Amino acid sequence: MLRLGRREFDAHEPVIMAIVNRTPDSFYDQGATFLDEPALARVEQAVAEGAAIIDVGGVKAGPGEEVSATEEARRTVGFVAEVRRRFPDVIISVDTWRASVGEAVCEVGADLLNDAWGGVDPGLAEVAARYRVGLVCTHAGGAEPRTRPHRVTYDDVMADILRVTVGLAERAVDLGVPRESVLIDPGHDFGKNTRHSLEATRRLGEMVGTGWPVLVSLSNKDFVGETLDKPVKERVVGTLATTAVSAWLGAQVYRVHEVAETRQVLDMVASIAGHRPPAVARRGLA
Repeated sequence: MLRLGRREFDAHEPVIMAIVNRTPDSFYDQGATFLDEPALARVEQAVAEGAAIIDVGGVKAGPGEEVSATEEARRTVGFVAEVRRRFPDVIISVDTWRASVGEAVCEVGADLLNDAWGGVDPGLAEVAARYRVGLVCTHAGGAEPRTRPHRVTYDDVMADILRVTVGLAERAVDLGVPRESVLIDPGHDFGKNTRHSLEATRRLGEMVGTGWPVLVSLSNKDFVGETLDKPVKERVVGTLATTAVSAWLGAQVYRVHEVAETRQVLDMVASIAGHRPPAVARRGLA
C-alpha cells in the first residue's frame, strides 16, 4: 500500500504526478507556468485529466542561472499554500533537494518531498520524518545538483541504483518517514548517459522486486531524445512507449507533462495485465 497525503493506492494502481514548474527557464515548457494564474490553471487541468499528484518545482534541473534557497522558496511556498487551499484532496509534491525549502513547503501543506538529487542534503529526509510526509529517494550517481553527467561509468548501473535508492529509503524510515510513503526512483538522465537510462528502464523489474514503490520521471527527457534523435518538442511518442514498458515492469508513479495521454497508456497496460477491466465491453455481446 502506497499512502500519500489523504490518498491510498494499492500495489497495482498506477499514479500520475503532473509537473508544474515555477521556473522561467524550464527545458520543456519554457516558463509557461512561472506566473501564478497559468500555473493554477495547469493544476486544474492536470487534476481533471487524472493526475493524483501535483509536483511543484522552483529550480530547473539543468545548468542555468543560480537560484538561491530564498528565491526557490519564494517561487514555491505561496503557490503550494494556494494549491492546498483550492485543491484540498490533491497530493502536493515539491521537487527540491534543500532541507530549508522542504521545511517551508511542509509548513504550508506539502505531502511529498521529491528529492531528485539523491540525498545531497541529508537534512531533507529529516524534514520529511519530522512532518510525517512522503519522500522520493532518487539515484543521481553522486552528481551535484544542476550538473550534467560527463563520461560517467558504472560496473553495473542497476546494482548502483539499488544500493543508493534502497539505502536512502531505509535511512528515511529509520529517521521516522512512514514506510508506506517512501518511493524509489532510478533517476533517468541524472548522473547517467543514454545507455545507462535505457538499461535502467530495461531492468526496472529489479527495483520493483525490492518491494519499494517505484517512481519514474521519463517525460521528454534527453535519453528519449537521443534514442530517437528527436528535439524536446518531439519526444512524446518515445516517452509514452517508455511509460508503457515501465508500467508493464511494475513502476507505480509517473512524473509527466502529458497527463491525459499518460492516463490512457497506463489504463491500457493495466487492462492488458488484468488489473483493470475495460471501461466498456460491448463487442461480441449484442
